[in-house]
Parts: sequence; C-alpha cells; structure tokens
Amino acid sequence: LLSNLIAVLLQSFSARLGIAARLDLAQACRAMFPRRVGLALWVLTEIAIAACDLAEVLGTAIGLELLFGMPMLLGVALTTFDTFVLLFLQSRGVRVMEAFIVALIITIGVCLGIEVLLARPALDALALGFVPSLPGDDALYLAIGILGATVMPHNLYLHSALVQSRRIVHTPAGIWSGLRFNIIDSVVALNGAFLVNAALLVMAAATFFHAGHTDVAEIQDAHRLLEPLLGARIAPAAFAIALIAAGQSSTITGTLAGQIVMEGFVRLRLRPLVRRFITRGLAIVPAVVVLLLAGEGATGKLLVLSQVVLSLQLPFAVIPLIHLVADRRIMGQYRIGSRLQFLGWLAATLIVALNLKLVAGEVAGWLDAAGAHAWILWITVVPVGCALLALLGYITVAPVWQRSRNVPVASALGVHGSANIAAVLAPKAPSRIAVALDFSTADAQALGYAVMLAKCHGAQVLLLHVVESVGARMLGDDLGDDEARADQARLEAYAAELGELGVTATYDLGFGEPVAALTACVAQHRPELIVLGAHGHRGVGDWVHGTTVDRLRHRVEIPVLAVPQRGALTS
Repeated sequence: LLSNLIAVLLQSFSARLGIAARLDLAQACRAMFPRRVGLALWVLTEIAIAACDLAEVLGTAIGLELLFGMPMLLGVALTTFDTFVLLFLQSRGVRVMEAFIVALIITIGVCLGIEVLLARPALDALALGFVPSLPGDDALYLAIGILGATVMPHNLYLHSALVQSRRIVHTPAGIWSGLRFNIIDSVVALNGAFLVNAALLVMAAATFFHAGHTDVAEIQDAHRLLEPLLGARIAPAAFAIALIAAGQSSTITGTLAGQIVMEGFVRLRLRPLVRRFITRGLAIVPAVVVLLLAGEGATGKLLVLSQVVLSLQLPFAVIPLIHLVADRRIMGQYRIGSRLQFLGWLAATLIVALNLKLVAGEVAGWLDAAGAHAWILWITVVPVGCALLALLGYITVAPVWQRSRNVPVASALGVHGSANIAAVLAPKAPSRIAVALDFSTADAQALGYAVMLAKCHGAQVLLLHVVESVGARMLGDDLGDDEARADQARLEAYAAELGELGVTATYDLGFGEPVAALTACVAQHRPELIVLGAHGHRGVGDWVHGTTVDRLRHRVEIPVLAVPQRGALTS
C-alpha cells in the first residue's frame, strides 16, 4: 500500500515533467548534471532495466514450466522470441501497445481474482494487513523488493516520454488539463496494479498460512499446493497464466525504457531489435548461470534479488525527478508546490533510509561471514558502495547549489544534438567518376547516370568490375582464366562505346570479394564519386547474393550514388 502511494506520487511528477517541459527524465538529467554524472546515472538505470528483465525471464520460464511442464532452461531460451512480439506492437503504434499491456494486466487481475475468491480470505485480517509493518528479520529485504517491483525506476523515465504522445494543447489551460487527466490515469492504472499485487499476497496468506504451510518459499511449491488446498483445478492454471502475462507486460515496458534512457543520456539510438537482444541477453546470462549452478530451487531468491536491485537504484531516479519538477527554470509556472515537494522529499527520504539500512546490514553480514577473506570485500564492495553514496549526495546537493546561484540549465537537446550547422558550401565538381559494373541489366542505368554527370562536369569515367569467382577469391589478381579475360574484354568494349559518346573512359579489374575489391580500386584511382546499380534485393535475396551498396558506403570516403534498375535515384 505504501509503495503504491509513493508510485502514484512519483508517476504524477514524471508526467508533469513530460507534459509541461516536454522532456523525458533522461534528457532532463543530462541537462542538469555534468556528463560524467549523467553517464553514471545511465549505467545504474541500465542495471535496473537488466534486473527487471531478469525477473520477466524467470517469471515467464516458471509459468511455462508450471503450465506445460517445460524445462526452465528451455523456457528461458524461448523468452528470446518475445522480442518479435514487441517489434510487431511497436510497428502498430503506441496505442496498440498500451492496449496490449492493459489486456495482459486484466488477464493477470482476473486470474488472481479467481484465486482470491477460491481462497475466501478473512476480511478483518485482510484490512489489518494494510497497516505498514516489518515483522521478522527478513521483512525489510522483502519490503525493499516490493518497493522496487511497484515503483520501478525505469518506468519513471518511460512515463515521462510516453505522456508526450498524448494529444495536449500546449496552452496554459491545455497543459493544466493534461496534467489533471494524467494524474487520474496514473491513479487508475497504479491502483489496478495495487489490487493485483495485493491479491497475490492475500491469496498466499489465505491459502498457505491458513493451512499451516508456512514453509512455502518457492513459486513452484505454491503452484503445486493450490489445487489440493483450494479444491479447484483452475487455480494452478490461472496462477501460471498470470505469471506468463506478467512477464510479457513488463518485458515491453522494460525494453521501451531502455531505448529512452539510452537516447536521453548518451544520445545513442539503436535499432529496436538490437536493443531488445542486448537487454534480453543481459537477463538470460545470469538466469542460465543460476539454473546450471544452483538449480531451479534458487530462482525464487534470484527473483526477489532482482527487485531489490530495482529499489536500490530508485533514489538515483527519484531525487533528480523531484529536483526537476520543483525547478522553476525548467518547469516555469507548472513546477510543483511546497506540499507536493514535502511529500516528494518524504518519499525519497523513506526510500533512501530503507535502502541504506538494508545495504549496511547486508554488507556487515558479508564481512562477518567472509572471515579472513573480508579484505576482498573491503577493496571491492565497500569502495563501490562509498562511490554510489557520494554520487547520491552529489545529485541531492548540486541542484540546490545551482538554483541558489541561478546557474542556467544546459540545453537538453535531442538525440541528434545541436541543430547549428556550418555554411552550406557547393561541392567540388568531380573530375573522375567511377562506375561499378556487374554485367547485369542494372549496368544500363548506372552507366547512364555516370555519362550524364561526366558530360555535365567534363569528367572522366572509370569503369570497375570485380571478378568474384572461386579462383579470383583464392588467387586474386594473379588469376588469368577465361572469365577474367572475358570480363576485361567487355570493359574495353564499354570504354570504346563511351568514347563514341564523347566521354573519356578507363577501366580496371578487381578480384575477390566485391566490397573489398571496390574499396581497393577507389583507394588506388581516387575518384570523387562512385556510381553503382542497385538490384533491390530484400530479405533472403540480400542473404543469398550479399549486399554491396550499403557496405561499400561505409568503407569509402567519397559519395556513393545508388541507381535502381528503374532509374529512380535512391541514395
């Protein structure tokens, strides 16, 4: 309950930043802090995203094991393919993706609602359970995990970006209206998530604790006992389906958040497929290692640990967020008032205090257990902890100092950086134009463009062809077979034909792999432009025949003109 209230508050701050300042949290942090601090915050956020994805991998794998009897290692491997589901949803737009996530959450809610109805909890005990408390030695560790799983720091970055897609009229009245509606949106969504999370805890307490099964510590044990305790076959199936749906819904948000923080902090934009595989790879490796070394029985502990990592990263997102939405330089008239600032700093203080207490207790326990080897922790874990504490202190104090000195906030430019460009200069007219030929129907268009440009600028034409037979790849320019001689004769015929058109033409043969050979020819003859015919291969065609245009343009330092067979200029 307390975690949910904090999440609603922070989510409203995140929406305010996105709507009023038109910045996501990562961009705003880059504007507020020096580059090194921004890089440190980015790394910590990436760790949190990987930890969240680890939980999704394990949750989905456990759900597949419980529902279909699938080995967990195979389930972990199959989670790689949900990448394609995400890419399809992204291609359909943000509204379709949001609808899919809502459908998954409703599925989870219905499944766990069924469990609670079957468990028939005691309502008076249920009400008393909402009073915050820390019963037992392990309660703090579990509470921190619940906090991280509920608030999830990377979702603050994601929400501040996604709210900018809302259709909001950017006038004072329109922005205030947008802020009100987004608060309602956050309250409804997070309270829905609160009911789902609470249902899981209520079901566990009403089922296992009530029946005296206080030793249930693993999800697999819970699933096995649901049917005999609740007396319904649907109970274990609903539980497994809820696990799978939860994994998929969080996977989507984690991947989107990863793209946003990477672009916002370091202005690095990757293809969604590449970004997805990087995130999922970072999650699968520890999951597979734990399964191989410790077995399936350790997955529950790894799940809780992943959520604790989220909570430990939370202050590094929450504190900058509070500073930003309270800063008139960034928010103007839309900055939060003193009451909201008080509530924000109260939540941040609670999060930091709980995390510090947990970390201090855990590290002290590790040092005691290490005995004579404690020095290893003193030179590794302790310095890292001190560095993180120093970073936390800096991001807490530095913005206050900036505001007191009225230091201007750096411009939070987008992923492409500054729009300032140098004066546009006319390019030097080419004196030598290379044209790559492969003796196919694409040559006519390529030669046509080369001749046109050569006549316009009085340039020479250099005809290039690569012999790419097996012999050419092995022997290089020492090859003198019939194919090489025939190709040379054809280039001579082309050169003579261009001479009749009034264009001076020379030629050269390359041998071996086309891109490497063409790159070598360009380096040797130094043309100012190279023209190629584009065949328009796609998909399997690219894989079978290889690609030349795209690879060559990254290897040469001159413009590359790609001419398709139909004659339209493509690049």
